Amino acid sequence: MKFLDQAKVYIRSGDGGAGSVSFRREKFIEFGGPDGGDGGRGGDVWVEAVDGLNTLIDYRYQQHFRAKTGVHGMGRNRAGAKGADVTLKVPAGTQVYEEDNETLICDLTEAGQRFLLAKGGNGGFGNQHFKTSTNQAPRRANPGLPGEEKTVWLRLKLIADAGLVGLPNAGKSTFLAAVTAAKPKIADYPFTTLHPGLGVARIDAREFVLADIPGLIEGAHEGVGIGDRFLGHVERTRVLLHLVSAQEEKPGKAYRTVRGELAAYGHGLAEKPEIVALSQIDTLDADARRKKAASLKRAAGKAPILLSAVTGEGVEEVLRALMKDIEDARGDENDADAKWGDR
Repeated sequence: MKFLDQAKVYIRSGDGGAGSVSFRREKFIEFGGPDGGDGGRGGDVWVEAVDGLNTLIDYRYQQHFRAKTGVHGMGRNRAGAKGADVTLKVPAGTQVYEEDNETLICDLTEAGQRFLLAKGGNGGFGNQHFKTSTNQAPRRANPGLPGEEKTVWLRLKLIADAGLVGLPNAGKSTFLAAVTAAKPKIADYPFTTLHPGLGVARIDAREFVLADIPGLIEGAHEGVGIGDRFLGHVERTRVLLHLVSAQEEKPGKAYRTVRGELAAYGHGLAEKPEIVALSQIDTLDADARRKKAASLKRAAGKAPILLSAVTGEGVEEVLRALMKDIEDARGDENDADAKWGDR
């Protein structure tokens, strides 16, 4: 299944049904009076987050969604039925924006959340509503009100606890494949990863969701390389794992390049807790490891974890460090929720 994280769709709620002009006709009843029923409401357009989806690929092949018109009113005071609703089913983590792609309408972070995007038009009154003392037989009824129409953007931001960042070929996909059941593409050339990937990592009988995104290069925020469009998928993470390849001639410079792109992107990524690891150390001897680790320590301001996803060296240490930061963040969120609950 192809990965699609952004889609533009047109929606229209249903028009209200028209009211009816009708009169009671029965034997032995001389003046039956008006009995036209009201029209039904038009259908609404909803968006709902559901389980089992992790892409917006369905909206690549269908971009127009229209709810049904309400049923027209009928005689004998019979009101029309409401038009059928339309529900856009999206993965958890989907945001809905106005047509300008900047104004946020709603953010669906959990499965089961719903939001009304377009309300159906009200049904028209039948002629029974227009009966007065001076107009006993009104011959008018209201048409239904038109529905709402708009164009919206759907934008998916993956829900993950930890995110992998780094330059291309930093070993992110290899690490994801080593600690989860995910099977990302791995090859010895830049930009092997073209789409974000998710996996569930386990350590000490605990687990968390890990997200991998395509590598960043200098100028990504200006569209160089794949750009920074996939950085949105690590916005919701609680901690970042920054991998710097031991094959880099200057690991410190590589680290600063990625940090610069995170800062240029904004949205709080540069302020997230970060664990720094020197990856692919199985390719170096002991002396080279010390030199590269020292260079990275000067740039990052803290000692990096030495990591090799191939041999398993440092993997458990990294997972435990990630798990600790994730649990600390969860604890802070629970404390904040309890504080607001007391109010």
